[in-house]
This record gives sequence, C-alpha cells and structure tokens, in this order.
Amino acid sequence: MMDFELDQEQKMLTEAIGRFARERVRKVFRDADEEGKIPADLVQAGWEIGLLPTTIPEQYGGFGEYSVVTGAVAVEAFAWGDLATTFQILTPNLVAVPVMLAGTNEQKAQYLPLFCGETPPRVTAALTEPTIKYDPRCLQTTAVPENGHYVLNGVKAYVPLAAEAELVLVYANENGRTQAFLIPRHTEGLTIDDDREKLMGIRALPTYRLHLDNCRIPAENRLGGQHGIDFNRILNHSRVALGAAAVGMAQAAFEYARDYAKQRVQFGEPIAHRQSIAFMLAEMAMDVDAARLMVWETAWLLDKGEDATRAATVMKTYVDDRVLDVADRAVQTLGGYGYIREYPAELWLRNARGFAMFDGLAIV
Repeated sequence: MMDFELDQEQKMLTEAIGRFARERVRKVFRDADEEGKIPADLVQAGWEIGLLPTTIPEQYGGFGEYSVVTGAVAVEAFAWGDLATTFQILTPNLVAVPVMLAGTNEQKAQYLPLFCGETPPRVTAALTEPTIKYDPRCLQTTAVPENGHYVLNGVKAYVPLAAEAELVLVYANENGRTQAFLIPRHTEGLTIDDDREKLMGIRALPTYRLHLDNCRIPAENRLGGQHGIDFNRILNHSRVALGAAAVGMAQAAFEYARDYAKQRVQFGEPIAHRQSIAFMLAEMAMDVDAARLMVWETAWLLDKGEDATRAATVMKTYVDDRVLDVADRAVQTLGGYGYIREYPAELWLRNARGFAMFDGLAIV
C-alpha cells in the first residue's frame, strides 16, 4: 500500500528547497528569463542543498539514500521556484543517475565521485533529436561497433550546458536498441554549435545542438559495458523527474492565479467570487493533485523495483496535458495582465508548452 506521508528527512529536504525557491529563486527568475542566464551563485546554492550527493552510495563519496519518491518531491519543490533553474541544478543528474542505474563497477568508481564535490561537475547528456519522427526508443543517431571501438554519427538537440561540458552522455541506436556512451568533450568528431538554441520557454537555460561525425570512442565507454543499459528504466526515471517538475510549476501557476483572483476587485467584489473563475480555479487544483498522485505512484513503483514503463508513459502523457491546461487557465484568470511579461503567468505558459518535448532534460 502506498503511504502518502513524507518521512522526517523528506520533510526537511522539501522545506529547505522550498525556502531556497521562495527566498532566492523567485527574486531573480523573471530577470533570468529576460537575460537568458541564471546567476552562478544561485546554481551553486541549489547544488549545496545536496540532492544528488544524498543519492550516491557511500563507497563513492555520497550518502547512499537513493529514493525516487524523495527525488520527485524535491524536484517539485525546486520547480515551484523556476523550471529553468531546476533543470540547470539537475543537469549533473543526467550523467550520475544513469551511471548509478546501469554503469559497471569500474564506471561507477570512475565517475560517481565527481558528483560528491563542493561544486557541480561540468557534464551533460544528449538524448533528443531534431527530427520530425523523434522516438527515444528508436533514435536516428547511430553507434556502430568497430575493432574494440564504437563509431557514432548523428545530431542532438536540447543539450543543456553543452558549451561548458567536459563529459557528455550520448544516447544512440545500436542495432535497434537505445544505448548510452560516455564521451569526453574534446573527442574528435564531437562538435557543439557556438550559438545556443533560441527556445520559446526555459530561456534562462542554455541548450545547444550537438553533432557527431564519425566520433570514435573505446568500447569501455559504453554505459553498462558489454551488457549495456535497460533504456526503459532510465527513461522512466527521467519521466518521473519531468512529471514532478511539471507538477511543481503547475502548483506555482495555480497558487498565483488563486491569490490574484482573491485580491483583484471588479464591480465591488473579488473576481474569485465569480462562479466562472471559482470553477476554473477548482479544476486547476484538481488537475494539480491528480497529476501529483500519478507522479508519486510511478516513483513508488520504481522504488519497489517494479516495471513502471506503462505507469510512466500514462503519467507523462497526462501530466503534460494538465500542466498546459493549468498554465493556460492562470493566464485566463489574470485576463489582459496574463499576457503582459511583468507577470509570471505568461512565462509558465511558455514553459508548460515544452514539456512534451523535454525528454532527457531531467532525471532522478
């Protein structure tokens, strides 16, 4: 039976992240979106909360308390503050968590200690492709074995912080299966565009196109060694993180719209007294709660070691729709002000539109 009561450590963690989001992130997230850059001290402060090191086993320098449910509630708390900031703080997870889930003992010993330091390591991962029929389980980027090496070819999009990355985890199609490869930044054949992508949302997070042109790497750089990876498992963990982030942002949009409706007075009374507004806010609250329960259920299944592929797929589809609905209704609640950039509702709507395309931008 699922238990919806957070334990003491989970409460302490979410309270710490909540204070960080409220007192630090909310003060700068609008300027960060306008300027296209998140303050470095803000990212460092988010890293120092220690979400990732607490999931890494003690033998590699962490604290060894890995829990997908804990990761989900933490990501929700981060995303309540700002989505782009959340994705940047979680970027090291894109390498660390797959290594924990699927890496060989040698790969874990080599890479996991990098994520237990005082500053976040410069790493990233490349999954999404700029193609019409993009399917993470049937990628167009290819990996071909050749004389103890792998040769990779393809193009990736939405690669966060790629310009500064020293290590990239690249997902590619190897004989019809999605596998992952650890590639040092300056490997011949790996190039990253100089100009960052110009996105509709998460504009404070730098993302780039990545190109692989006969990029040749040793066979031992294949994540999981000879056995490779169970990609569905990694994708399910990623979708829990993305679902939790969507819930956090939807919660923020709902709360803002609710408070605005209580304070905005027209014709002698708050607009929250109008039945049309009250019903819309009620539907927003129901959507957020329903989405949260689906995220938590999927995380719970993963913590139990069960196959959560169906649950993760259904959850992700549902949550993608609900976060967009909630953000759109927040704009409607504010009326004309919702379309003005001085108010955060339009930012949440732009960010919400992207969740259907955010595969690979977060994982817990």
